[in-house]
Amino acid sequence: MEAKNWRTPENFLLIISIIVPIAFSSWMALLNNFAVEQAQFNGADIGLLQSVREIPGFLAFTAIFVLLFIREQRFMIIALAMLTFGVTMTGWFPTLTGLLFTTLIMSIGFHYFETLKQSLSLQWLTKEEAPEMLGKFISVGALASLITYGVVWVMLEQLQLSYKWVYGITGGTGLVLVIAIALLFPEFQAKTPQNKKLVLRKRYWLYYALTFMSGARRQIFTVFAGFLMVEKFGYSAADITLLFLINYVFNFLFAKRIGRFIGIVGERKALMFEYLGLICVFVSYAFVTDAHWAAGLYVVDHLFFALALAVKTYFQKIADPADMASTAGVSFTINHIAAVVIPVTFGLLWLVSPAAVFLIGAAMAGVSFLLSLNIPGQPQEGNEVRILRWS
Repeated sequence: MEAKNWRTPENFLLIISIIVPIAFSSWMALLNNFAVEQAQFNGADIGLLQSVREIPGFLAFTAIFVLLFIREQRFMIIALAMLTFGVTMTGWFPTLTGLLFTTLIMSIGFHYFETLKQSLSLQWLTKEEAPEMLGKFISVGALASLITYGVVWVMLEQLQLSYKWVYGITGGTGLVLVIAIALLFPEFQAKTPQNKKLVLRKRYWLYYALTFMSGARRQIFTVFAGFLMVEKFGYSAADITLLFLINYVFNFLFAKRIGRFIGIVGERKALMFEYLGLICVFVSYAFVTDAHWAAGLYVVDHLFFALALAVKTYFQKIADPADMASTAGVSFTINHIAAVVIPVTFGLLWLVSPAAVFLIGAAMAGVSFLLSLNIPGQPQEGNEVRILRWS
């Protein structure tokens, strides 16, 4: 009996929080250098690639239709397998067409996985434990990323391995772990049966708005902050890997504490703090001229992302428990409406003025700040917003 005690929903979520960083973090860390050095990308090309990467996120609402035929947990494992396989194959196709193809496979798996992880986390965790546990998952994922980046750095700098082998090793390791959890863990039952249809509720409007703005300004960091490091300041793949190592040291040390902090101060104050910080960071990106200051901004920018889990816990408090699966898909689609458009359009703007890209990002963070002011001190069903309450 004791041998089975570790096979719990919480440990399942903990282990999958390790798998994704092993594969996806290496993909992100190497992407800009791989694209520039091997595929000769410019700003417009990287914008196109990132827009293609976000298309599956825009279609995340289709997860609810797939759930008519397959259980959420099994669907999540299939999505993880696609993610890790796509990363494994990335290094073998150093062209625009090849990168678009492997990125699409990886991204389909990643976005379905993230949709399902949000749904299952909010179903399996209580409202009281969710902030700290979600922070713990980020912290554990950060530790996995730290180890991954350290191994990637050794493979690049010490072993002088090519990109194809680095991607193959990290993606392949993730794929092996996916197979392991599929065999080791049982299927867990949800506490509340989920709606198997698309759900859009007027009373969730503030959550939808926060999610949309989050997707818009997230692209500024994901796509252009890293590209700035490579194109303007000449960071190598090993340099970027070390920068990611620093990022995840901070996440490992502080993510769980940030989750606890959200549980204490509430979602409104946590998000207000995040968005004010992002305004300062994005304005600074626009005018920074020193490579070390730019690296510092990148680390601070990344740390603010841990605070974004407050949007999820806000939704958990106001939502009907039966809406978790459906709304997870809808919210990811909303999150990616702007994400599909911004990389390619801002990639063209980048060719004219990189500073303008970051100043628009600061404006996006400002809109998010204004929206966060509308979160009640004690959000719950029937008390979703402070003003503009819709039934």
